[in-house]
Amino acid sequence: MKPKRPTKSKTLSPAKTGSGGASRDAEGGRESTFREVVGMIQDARKRALQAVNTELVDLYWHLGAFISGKIETAAWGEGVVDELARFIAKQHPDIKGFTRRSLFRMRQFFDIYRGEPKVSPLVTQLPWTHNLLILSKCKRPEEREFYLRLAVQEKWSKRELERQLNGALFERAVLAPPKVSAVLTQLHPTAGSVFKDSYLFDFLDLQEGHSEGDLQRGLVANLKKFLIELGRDFAFVGEQYLLQVGGRDFRLDLLFFHRELQCLVALELKIEEFQPEHLGKLEFYLEALDRDVRKPHERPSIGVLLCATNDNEVVEYALSRSASPALIAEYQTQLPNRALLLNKLHEFYELAQSSAELTMKEHKLRNTKNENTK
Repeated sequence: MKPKRPTKSKTLSPAKTGSGGASRDAEGGRESTFREVVGMIQDARKRALQAVNTELVDLYWHLGAFISGKIETAAWGEGVVDELARFIAKQHPDIKGFTRRSLFRMRQFFDIYRGEPKVSPLVTQLPWTHNLLILSKCKRPEEREFYLRLAVQEKWSKRELERQLNGALFERAVLAPPKVSAVLTQLHPTAGSVFKDSYLFDFLDLQEGHSEGDLQRGLVANLKKFLIELGRDFAFVGEQYLLQVGGRDFRLDLLFFHRELQCLVALELKIEEFQPEHLGKLEFYLEALDRDVRKPHERPSIGVLLCATNDNEVVEYALSRSASPALIAEYQTQLPNRALLLNKLHEFYELAQSSAELTMKEHKLRNTKNENTK
């Protein structure tokens, strides 16, 4: 009988011993640490780029001031700027961006903003390309300030800034401020600066006769662009958000949270003109959110009714008795006619100026009468 060979001890697999799991855990921990390092690098690069941008814009400001001063004192004619551009190109061909046109843009940049102390600190917070866009598109000081502040606040890319300029956001904001209930103003005094009267969804490819479902799906599919249009502090919570009341299920179209206002924002979509009964449904949703969803540290929820069109007078009547913090806005899927809005804005400013002059004349007349009766 042959003696039995000694059996070789089996090597357990990593999965069985658990060493592989520990190894994977260690790898996962390292990966998390590596990501943290990458985040530090990216943050540092952003700060470095911002510092470079600040220095560049500051340089352009001082060059503009220098050129403007020389021309104003007649030390230079405009032809000297041509000579300067040629000199820079010849002596330092590696230095780009100092053509005749660029140098005159720097002069314009300084001349426009030197008399606006509130605005001048903002320009260094934006890239030069953003500043050039605002300079070329905006004619009024208040319009420039509007876009400068929003571009800094919302951290718009150049493409998004151009989109908002082409979409006449300033004209729409001035001509049609948000339509809000009195309760909304009381509970959230800053809400007027957060919401708009009309939202531009030109990024949607909606067919003629689209449904509310098509609109909702399109907005969610383009969520990044939708959030940019809403504003930086909006955070998406969900679509067709379930609310259960009295054993029944109700679905809210879209639910957001606003970080600055510290509240939920319910958004209901309507593809037709605003009807007063729409507001009742929205108020019901707000009550359900505040009773069953809102957390103790959060402020009362806000409702936004987004319609294809709305009649200002009907909206005013509907909101005047509303006991809920709500607002009514409209949406557009195509860029508005900017030329038409510019004409309306011009009429608006002329009317405002005439009213101010009339008020001043009445004030002077009253003062004269008071002096005569003494």
